[in-house]
Amino acid sequence: MVNSHTTLAKCIHWGFIILYAYGMFKQLDDLSQLEDTGLLIFEVIFASVFLLIVIIRYAYMRRFETFLGAREQVHIVHTYFAKIVHKSMYLCLILLPLSGLAIAGLFVRGVTDGPIQGAVLAIHESTATLSYVLIAIHVSAAIYSRIKGEGIWSSMVPILKEEKPTENEIIKKISAFEEGIYDKVQTIFSSKKE
Repeated sequence: MVNSHTTLAKCIHWGFIILYAYGMFKQLDDLSQLEDTGLLIFEVIFASVFLLIVIIRYAYMRRFETFLGAREQVHIVHTYFAKIVHKSMYLCLILLPLSGLAIAGLFVRGVTDGPIQGAVLAIHESTATLSYVLIAIHVSAAIYSRIKGEGIWSSMVPILKEEKPTENEIIKKISAFEEGIYDKVQTIFSSKKE
């Protein structure tokens, strides 16, 4: 059984973080900044490259298990939740450049305000905010997994490798409580199918 991501997967994962952070750092303060043709062209190229890289990343990363490196079987409910978070992150990371390109396209056509530009701006801003939330959930889950010593952290992160599952009784109790919640959710959904 493979217990670690490939070097290419790790490079794609960590390299993309730099690209995303740059995109968030250099974001425009005001739509009127697009009057600078050089900036407008740069934004269109950046959004296009960003979108292409997200699609390539998704195509490559989807071939790996959600919990690659896990020492034990991961609860099916936990797996579904993780997949929902991952796919939602990809959806946000695709909508961000698409809405940015739509904003630029409308701007070039003279649509600088109004309901259509307002709606596209709202999608862009909401998607950016949701991406922050989803990434925070992803990072928090990775740290929690590292604390539990599940082995998942070590499959992607080059530092602070996990040696074995935690022996901490508090973490074990929290983990058992978590598994109990997953069991209840699974029972609810199983009973609805019948």
